[in-house]
Amino acid sequence: MKNFVTGFARQCAVALLALIALTVVVGGLYPVAVWGISRVDATAAEGSFVTDVRGCTTSTLIGVDQRVPAGHPDPFLHNRVAGGVDDPMAPGDPSSSGASNLGPNSPELVKIIAARRAMIAQREHVAPSQVPADAVTGSGSSLDPDISSAYAALQIPRIARVTGLPVERVREIVAAHTEGRQLGFLGEERVNVQQVNRDLAAAAPKAFDVAAPKAFDVAAPKAFHDPGCR
Repeated sequence: MKNFVTGFARQCAVALLALIALTVVVGGLYPVAVWGISRVDATAAEGSFVTDVRGCTTSTLIGVDQRVPAGHPDPFLHNRVAGGVDDPMAPGDPSSSGASNLGPNSPELVKIIAARRAMIAQREHVAPSQVPADAVTGSGSSLDPDISSAYAALQIPRIARVTGLPVERVREIVAAHTEGRQLGFLGEERVNVQQVNRDLAAAAPKAFDVAAPKAFDVAAPKAFHDPGCR
């Protein structure tokens, strides 16, 4: 009986020590280590907010196409579409990011893509056949912050014309925010639209003030305007 009690007590002590050790490691040291690693790139860890003199406006990880008022010149580099059946383009509205659930054989989807291609071709003054595939199709989330290099290149002449910037200068800004394939072989080159537009606005502020006085506030979710971001 004495041996049983001694053995039981020993096992309870070992179990208690194991509980304390795991609590310290898993509940303390591990979270602290993860938090410490996240501080290496604190901006990304906190949501990759884009800030300006007015405070936080949006995240470089969220792409929402800017809406230019009717009749105004369009200086923006545009994202991939986020529209559906009701509005093929649906710019400037994060709530339009829901999927249409239309399959590749859907006549309705074919009609939407044709409408998008015609709108973009008219905006860029090019033939519909020159509009790249990612310009007329949405990403999985419809909030992809990046576009292909081909779609960015298609928009450069219009941006240069509207902003008054030299074409080469616009190309430099686009190139500065172009990333290559992940790990050198995954995916394609991509251009971050939000960052390009911010640099364009800094280089040609008058063009953006005329197009949309609060351009970078239009699509920003309410949470991004919290006073804590300022």
